[in-house]
Amino acid sequence: MAQTDAPAHVAILPSPGMGHLIPLVELAKRLVHQHNFSITFVIPTDGSTSKAQRSVLGSLPSAIHSVFLPPVNLSDLPEDVKIETTISLTVARSLPSLRDVFRSLVDGGARVVALVVDLFGTDAFDVAREFNVSPYIFFPSTAMALSLFFYLPKLDEMVSCEYREMQEPVKIPGCLPIHGGELLDPTQDRKNDAYKWLLYHTKRYRLAEGVMVNSFMDLEKGALKALQEVEPGKPTVYPVGPLVNMDSRAAVEGSECLKWLDDQPHGSVLFVSFGSGGTLSLDQITELALGLEMSEQRFLWVVRSPNDEVSNATFFSVDSHKDPFDFLPKGFSDRTKGRGLAVPMKDLKEAAARVLSEDGSLSEVAHRWNNQKCT
Repeated sequence: MAQTDAPAHVAILPSPGMGHLIPLVELAKRLVHQHNFSITFVIPTDGSTSKAQRSVLGSLPSAIHSVFLPPVNLSDLPEDVKIETTISLTVARSLPSLRDVFRSLVDGGARVVALVVDLFGTDAFDVAREFNVSPYIFFPSTAMALSLFFYLPKLDEMVSCEYREMQEPVKIPGCLPIHGGELLDPTQDRKNDAYKWLLYHTKRYRLAEGVMVNSFMDLEKGALKALQEVEPGKPTVYPVGPLVNMDSRAAVEGSECLKWLDDQPHGSVLFVSFGSGGTLSLDQITELALGLEMSEQRFLWVVRSPNDEVSNATFFSVDSHKDPFDFLPKGFSDRTKGRGLAVPMKDLKEAAARVLSEDGSLSEVAHRWNNQKCT
């Protein structure tokens, strides 16, 4: 039985992936420090927890607790399964264990007022409703991607071919029209389970009582204005970004690039990042480095060591395991000194967000979850 005088308690369910966990951790810190909530992270897994996960969760304030759910069995999935399918099934098959955690929290006197999931966690809404708990979505990517997600069920009904085969560009509300072949990776094969899962989740977004997005009006005004237009059955969208780790260590680690950026002309720097999980092959790193060098464009590049097998090799970790500078073309840093700055992900994982928040006019090159700009 919940105690009426107990502090409000929020359960947070991050789907697998460090890029989902890290911003949710920053959201949890805000809820604790600014609103006196208590928090329980409920972590679904399909195996042993990573060192990166344990490190992040082990450094949190005492009001934030974490529970690792029993690993689910995914041995029935094919070897070429897409990561969106793996993530979605990990959450879906963890629901019985999530229900047990909710029951334990309630029986222990916690006043659970909300469940927060990320973009692939909508199956958990059913458990929240069983306990009369309000479900919310935290969207860790861009407002543009969120606008696409709300639009996707309608687009799916209107278009019969593959999106890349469309003659006209896709008009995502609040965003510049883009060719269907430039949409997110899981939308490029509508017969694949990854697309079916994505469509399934986007249809369930309207079941949330609210959606928080890790963006802000100065960065994505067009998309956010479109998202905040009132529609029947559409939850309110709250821009809560940028959620950035402002701990002193991150500030020290990021100081070099911030000082360098301050010395550049306003709006002149190309920011190059491929997200928390995106990795390039050695050939792609070489091609990108030579392209940046030949362009004579000012740039800030978040580099990580290559992987020639899979493009999301670091999805469940944060950092590269080898020195990424060993893979840059010989003499690249010297030839671009003063005009460009390459920084390893381990030193810039928080400072990158601070850079964008301090200079919203930066141009950006990013991975397909975050690679188009809105009006």
